[in-house]
Amino acid sequence: MKKLPHTDPREMVETAFLASTTAMLFLVNYYFPLGPLLRMLFPLPTALAYLRWNSRAAWMAMVVTSLLLAILMGPTRSIQYIVPHGLVGVTLGYLWKRDFPWSGSLSIATIIGSVGTAFQFVFLSVLLGENVWTYSIVQISGFLNWLMQLFGSLEQPDFAMIQAFAIASILISNLAYQLLVHLVAWIVLDRIGNPIPHPPKWLESLLA
Repeated sequence: MKKLPHTDPREMVETAFLASTTAMLFLVNYYFPLGPLLRMLFPLPTALAYLRWNSRAAWMAMVVTSLLLAILMGPTRSIQYIVPHGLVGVTLGYLWKRDFPWSGSLSIATIIGSVGTAFQFVFLSVLLGENVWTYSIVQISGFLNWLMQLFGSLEQPDFAMIQAFAIASILISNLAYQLLVHLVAWIVLDRIGNPIPHPPKWLESLLA
C-alpha cells in the first residue's frame, strides 16, 4: 500500500491561516473598498505560503481561500479572486523562491493580471447579459474626445486608436498594481524572514 506523503502540521496550520487572511482581506475590501490599499495584499498570503513551504501549500492556500469566499460571498466572488489574484500569488511565490529578478516577475505578473482583467470583462458580461467591454470603450471614447478638444483638436479618435488606448490602459494599470505588490512584499516579507529578490538598484535608491 502506497504511503501518503508526510505533511508538517505547521504547514497545514499556516496554509489555513494564510487562506483565511486572504479571504478576510477580500471580504473587507468588498464592503469597505479602500482602492489599492487592500487589493495589493491579495496575492501575498498565497505567495508567502509558497516561500515558506512549497507549491502544494500555495495551491492549497488558493483553493481554501476560494472555498471560503464561495461560502461567504458566493461563487462569483470566488472566481474573481482566483483569476487573477490567486494565480498571481502562486506565480509570484514560484518566481520569488527561485530569485527571479523584478524585470521577469513584474512582466509575468503583469501579463497574468492583464489576462485576468480580460477574463473579468468576459465573466461580468456573461453575468450581466451586456457587453461590458463596449461600455468601457464608450467611456474611453468620451475621455479621448475631451482630451483632444483640450489640446485644440476637433478630430474624432478612430476605433483602432480607442481600442489601443484601452488595451494600453489595462497593461499600464496592471503594471502599476504589480509594482505596488512587489514593493509591499519586499518591505513586509523581508521583515518576517521570507525575503524576496531586491528591486533594481535605481528603484532601491529612490526608496532609500
